[in-house]
Amino acid sequence: MRALRSFVLMFLLMCCAATTRAQFLMDMIDTSTSLGKGMISIYKKFDHLRISGYMQPQFQLASAKGAGSFAGGDFAPRVNNRFMLRRGRVRFDYAHFNQRNHPTVQFVFQFDGTERGVNIRDFWGRVFDGRWDVAALTMGMFARPFGYEVNLSSADRESPERGRMSQILMKGERDMGAMLTFEPRDPKHPLHFLKVDVGLFNGQGLSGPADFDSHKDLIARIAMKPIAVNRSGWLLSAGVSVLYGGMEQFTNVIYRMDQTSFRVDSSASNTGAIAPRHYYGADAQLVIPNAEGTTQLRGEYIRGTQTGTRRTSESPGVIPVEKDGSYSPLYVRNFDGAYITFLQHLGSVKHQLVLKYDWYDPNTRVSGKQIGKPGSNLTESDIRFDTFGGGYVYYFNENMKVTFWYDRVWNEGTSLPGFTGDVDDNVFTARLQYRF
Repeated sequence: MRALRSFVLMFLLMCCAATTRAQFLMDMIDTSTSLGKGMISIYKKFDHLRISGYMQPQFQLASAKGAGSFAGGDFAPRVNNRFMLRRGRVRFDYAHFNQRNHPTVQFVFQFDGTERGVNIRDFWGRVFDGRWDVAALTMGMFARPFGYEVNLSSADRESPERGRMSQILMKGERDMGAMLTFEPRDPKHPLHFLKVDVGLFNGQGLSGPADFDSHKDLIARIAMKPIAVNRSGWLLSAGVSVLYGGMEQFTNVIYRMDQTSFRVDSSASNTGAIAPRHYYGADAQLVIPNAEGTTQLRGEYIRGTQTGTRRTSESPGVIPVEKDGSYSPLYVRNFDGAYITFLQHLGSVKHQLVLKYDWYDPNTRVSGKQIGKPGSNLTESDIRFDTFGGGYVYYFNENMKVTFWYDRVWNEGTSLPGFTGDVDDNVFTARLQYRF
């Protein structure tokens, strides 16, 4: 019985450790006994351990059976509606603080569990400099420091999904690597408003099980934290990002654009060379306080050069191969894309209107009926898509919200069979989010 009481007390202390101070527990626990002293030592050990998470069950209705979709994945061939658990995350954070109450070490482990399986999402450690309190080194699996939307948590994001551009260019958001951060933690520091991240990453992210070449992606971001721009309390933040990387070519066959079609390059020197993956982006966010809530505007634009395959402009997660086992040729495309989001509270912070427009053009050299012409080697991977999404979010409390969202998707008409007009691939989503 005594062991059971000890276990229950230990559990209660660990659960309240994130929000309760040690002095309060000292007053509540008899530290003159060996049991009390043991409980306090356990509290101190786990003082900065935090467990959090969220779950997103949802119902979706597509405008056609078997619709391809970036709103949670393609629908099965004979399905136009589905219940699914979009995300089920549990996250463990541990941080150690010095005598000045500044962090010295941080460790994060997060996994995602749905009806489709369980996967690791974050697994990284971070060490802070303890002298100047301006720098930190992060290593492990974590979100790439590129852009705004990629690093906005799915639990906080008002739209159900990231835009098509973000999903294709940064599939899975995370990657294995190391990152150095400059971020002064003293509010009085003259550069407190600035955050700079520079890192090296494998490149394929979570789309592959392991790195398949020795080339690394360099990713950097310079961000200005929210600053007041007038006396009314408007807050502006912004950032610029760059990704400079690529992937090794395991075949000498590579396709590059020549005017309005792909032309093959079969030079022997292609084998072992690095096919480019270069992104350049800029983003900005404006928050305007109202009597009840806020008005927000967010925008981001990315352009650059992407290496993919004939059937997709995504970065390969494994070495691309054909059905006969030979290496697949690579396709190099110039792309651009953007999104603009408008958010407005409706008389209360519990009610929010969200409107979002985004586009992704995987091949800016061609458009319309040029795609699919005989001999052009252009496929559905070169088609531009525009999406207008809109929805309503109701916040029951800080732990629960419901989202009703509709995505209207347009693709440009081409000469390709099945894509001569707009494909029927619009999706309605109703989602609940539980958070702890």
